[in-house]
Amino acid sequence: MSLNRNDAEQFARVLTESLPYIQRFTSKTMVIKFGGNAMTDPELHESFARDVVLMKLVGMNPIVVHGGGPQIGKLLDRLGIESRFVGGMRVTDEETVDVVEMVLGASVNKEIVDSIHRNGGRAVGITGKDGELLRAKALSANDAGGAEDIGLVGKVESVDTDILTMLANSDYIPVIAPVAGSVDGRTYNINADLVAGKLAEVLKAEKLMLLTNVTGLMDAEGKTLTGLSTRRVDELIEQSVITGGMLPKVRCAMDAVRAGVTSAHIIDGRVPHSTLLEIFSDEGIGTLITNQSMGNVSIS
Repeated sequence: MSLNRNDAEQFARVLTESLPYIQRFTSKTMVIKFGGNAMTDPELHESFARDVVLMKLVGMNPIVVHGGGPQIGKLLDRLGIESRFVGGMRVTDEETVDVVEMVLGASVNKEIVDSIHRNGGRAVGITGKDGELLRAKALSANDAGGAEDIGLVGKVESVDTDILTMLANSDYIPVIAPVAGSVDGRTYNINADLVAGKLAEVLKAEKLMLLTNVTGLMDAEGKTLTGLSTRRVDELIEQSVITGGMLPKVRCAMDAVRAGVTSAHIIDGRVPHSTLLEIFSDEGIGTLITNQSMGNVSIS
């Protein structure tokens, strides 16, 4: 079936606009946190898989870190285990961490790998334990924003990138579940945003991309902000424009760019192909944060 003239011109415009980005980002590492609606909606799940397959095909090095909170919650409910949260972190005892590791390392991880395979790519599913990619230590109650002990919830203590370097030199896309071992032999549940941010820092990634269920950072009038410097984001936090559940995600993005990641992006995972739209278009689709003084632009 042939394209009509308008569709053909639009198709050509998209290809032409994307070319300089493909040239610029060839061989660059892109760390992508996959979560939210994009994980639970089948169409968005497939859309995301096609995005990362295309990124790999044009010479980029995508690394996927995924969450799985809703899936963990469903299984805990079925097993009659209560879910509790402190500062947005799931309180994780020995029984719960077994469920977390099973859901993230087996069920969710393999679903993403299978989706990439269905769309013509090659992927390897791993956890932070594989190749000692991640070493964890306990996240304190103060770190989690509360006084209550949250159990086997961790933060990244160290990263060994050997396994990622091996995969980067192959045709395989790493898909990483955010659980990790520790020097005391225990398994820790780690927030996927934190894992993605730390990997981006250590790998000196070109981009850290955090998929969310909102359009990005918004100003007081509900408009999406982009082209933000870290200094401007600090101002928005001080002015209480950025508050609540978005703060940990923003701080993760800020830490990454301050540590050398070229840019961090908070993007709407509810939009099909949002990852490609952010990388390959002039307009983008979310909030861009860099460590440069860029000013800010509001988009409706």
